[in-house]
Amino acid sequence: MSELENKIETHPLKPFLPKNAKLLMLGSFPPPKKRWKMDFYYPNFQNDMWKIFGLCFFNDKNHFIDTENKTFKEQMIFDFLNEKGIAIFDTAEQVIRLAGNASDKFLKIHQTTNIELLLNQIPQCQAIVTTGDKATETLMLSMPEGTIKPIIGQFSETHYAQRDLKLYRMPSTSRAYPLAVEKKAEAYMQLFKDTGLL
Repeated sequence: MSELENKIETHPLKPFLPKNAKLLMLGSFPPPKKRWKMDFYYPNFQNDMWKIFGLCFFNDKNHFIDTENKTFKEQMIFDFLNEKGIAIFDTAEQVIRLAGNASDKFLKIHQTTNIELLLNQIPQCQAIVTTGDKATETLMLSMPEGTIKPIIGQFSETHYAQRDLKLYRMPSTSRAYPLAVEKKAEAYMQLFKDTGLL
């Protein structure tokens, strides 16, 4: 076994799949545990995802943020996603980190996620959104031949897992992606409107 194979990481979280989910959000893979502020998706305090949700749904980027303790309001996030019907997982089940950080460019995908298995558990879901280029590229490996890779802020359409699907691609919520959180939120707001969540 090579040194790299010793470093295979298996996804530390279970897929979050509310039965009423209309939208499946897929990132690439969680950051190293030392960066986590909660045991849930987008746990890095430097990531903009939960600020974007706050801006889109409550016009308040700190709605899901415990600013005093520099952490997230985890239970509030769970309850909100369950109520709205938003599922979350990642496009990779197993990865190898080529550097000890959260950067997608240093992630080597070892095993992709079985997307069909996820969709079978959320029968109302008609849309998948990827949050970044690595996630989009990895998702495309599972899609039928001829499916067009969506461009940022847009969607393409495909037929997969016995249903018609829209594949959206949104700006990365990583702080490394050079776009103001308010601008990122504008793109996500359009997605949430398109999918009937807003």
